[in-house]
Amino acid sequence: MAMSLAREWVGIQQFPVATQTKLHELLGKLKEENVNNLTILVMGKGGVGKSSTVNSLLGERVASVSAFQSEGLRPIMCSRVRAGFTLNIIDTPGIVEGGYVNEQALDIIKRFLLNKTIDVLLYVERLDSYRVDSLDAQVIRAITDTFGKSIWTRSAVVLTHAQLSPPDNLSYEDFVSKRSDAVLNYVRAGAGIRKKEFEAFPIPVVLVENSGRCRTNDLGEKVLPDGTVWIPNLVKQIVDVVSNGSKAIFVDQKLIDGPNPNNWGKRFIPLILALQYFMVIKPIKGIIKNDLASEKRPAWELRDMGLANHQF
Repeated sequence: MAMSLAREWVGIQQFPVATQTKLHELLGKLKEENVNNLTILVMGKGGVGKSSTVNSLLGERVASVSAFQSEGLRPIMCSRVRAGFTLNIIDTPGIVEGGYVNEQALDIIKRFLLNKTIDVLLYVERLDSYRVDSLDAQVIRAITDTFGKSIWTRSAVVLTHAQLSPPDNLSYEDFVSKRSDAVLNYVRAGAGIRKKEFEAFPIPVVLVENSGRCRTNDLGEKVLPDGTVWIPNLVKQIVDVVSNGSKAIFVDQKLIDGPNPNNWGKRFIPLILALQYFMVIKPIKGIIKNDLASEKRPAWELRDMGLANHQF
């Protein structure tokens, strides 16, 4: 099914006690801000770990994951309730097919989201990708065209496969920094985000390792090579995005239909008419008036004018 009813978040009990405590504290922070419902949209290309991240975040296998099976064509929404707080996570199909942006997939996603509010967008990429091409910026541009530029003020970049050994003798920190900068640069380019806009609403980058080979600390929590306990850190970044002062994105019919080109053209009608009058009609009227004033009138017309003025 594409959508499920909200049910008790039992998956949180699968986490170590230390992780559960941190998650409850973070969700409690949102409740203090009168936020009792959170909807997270997960998007990206296929095979980057979107569904695995959803499963890890919930502590449950709610999204199907297979290395030998293509992704589903429809989004799914998983809703969980805990201590009066409702968490909705929407997993979406990859939006690239055959080396091009799949417009059909985007259309299915946005229609699925009709009358829903997007609180946070998680844009998922892989940390262990070593190059950026024009398709990356096209994907960002397509998301921007679909949901509006403001979606990026409510976003975070998630880099999966974070349990890696960097190439070229780079330190883990240096490799993460270079890869993060590369992804943020094409996000800014594809979305048309200016420097001041990015400084006002910076996009956080979060590292994730969904595989069973992720290391754990003494408390049993999943940690990255730099020591970060990544599940609470991901939730913390989500909470920070919700609290950054930007507005959530409500997906209404107007957003789905997109801008009406006829309405856009109507804005220019008064300007066109004004230009037409001052640059065409008025000069022509002036020319005609001058021609009439300077024209030599025939004798019969002068005679008739004299009669009309009672001149005999």
